[in-house]
Amino acid sequence: MSSTRAALFGGTLALYVVIVAAVLTNSWLVALDWKTMLFRPYQQWPGLHAFLDYFVVLGQRGPTAVMIAAWLGWRSWRQHTLRPLLVLGASLLLLNLTVGAVKLGLGRQGPHYATQIGSPELFSGGDIFPSGHTANAVVTWGILAYLATTPRTRRYLSLGSAALSLGVGATTVYLGTHWLSDVVLGWAAGLLILLALPWFEPMIGRVELAVFGVRDRWRAYRRAARRPVTSGEVHAPQPSRRPVGGDEDQPRTGVGSARRGPLGASGPGPGRAPGASAAGPLSPSRAHHPTRPDHSPISPSGTRRPPQSRQVTGG
Repeated sequence: MSSTRAALFGGTLALYVVIVAAVLTNSWLVALDWKTMLFRPYQQWPGLHAFLDYFVVLGQRGPTAVMIAAWLGWRSWRQHTLRPLLVLGASLLLLNLTVGAVKLGLGRQGPHYATQIGSPELFSGGDIFPSGHTANAVVTWGILAYLATTPRTRRYLSLGSAALSLGVGATTVYLGTHWLSDVVLGWAAGLLILLALPWFEPMIGRVELAVFGVRDRWRAYRRAARRPVTSGEVHAPQPSRRPVGGDEDQPRTGVGSARRGPLGASGPGPGRAPGASAAGPLSPSRAHHPTRPDHSPISPSGTRRPPQSRQVTGG
């Protein structure tokens, strides 16, 4: 935080304490509140009433937060950073905590519910001191100036947000929903939050890094889940589709041919009989009959009759 900002923060905080003390002691500020309320501005200028009913919406937390969040969300997407949205979230959280605590702690009633002329109407179950509309207008529209990237833009946005927050505060006094001291304290409360935001920038940066870290880990997990299996990876063994059988699993090379040895060479393996196979000795029924080749003729080429001796007949 710069020295100028620190000085402004100290002066605004002193003003905040003075206003609260003036209301608590029922000083001249409370008398001014009653004079303004009894003047009834909404009756003096009734033609402005319809317009100001809509204008005061610019200080309501819900509509303004949606509008500002939409704009800052677009900026976050364009700039690939979460800082604008995180700054808005931090400022609204501080606004709810600080302003809400003072509202509930002092319990001041509004002008429409006042019961005794000249009374500060404190500790009566109300929730209007400080003005939430005014403080919210200072914070939400002031965030645009706080996040401006150039000095010229920051200057113009600061003037615009100041005029808008002043107009919203004055409108609540015109409508009779707030005392004048409520509005002045609301301006001070909102300005304190804007001036204190630089102290929360390191925490905002850490939160942004944590969110991006979670996003990167999730993206890596998704990429790993969608990655196809390459040829270099180990595959699970596939079951063989060849029929399981005894001698039919081995190729045949011809009549009387031996099976291949353990190393794939033709002929019997070492230490194995010529008629034995790799799986074991041949069955007795096949031991004396050589294996028929796949393409051997069905009928033998010669006769199987034993030769008969020829008888020589005389002629």
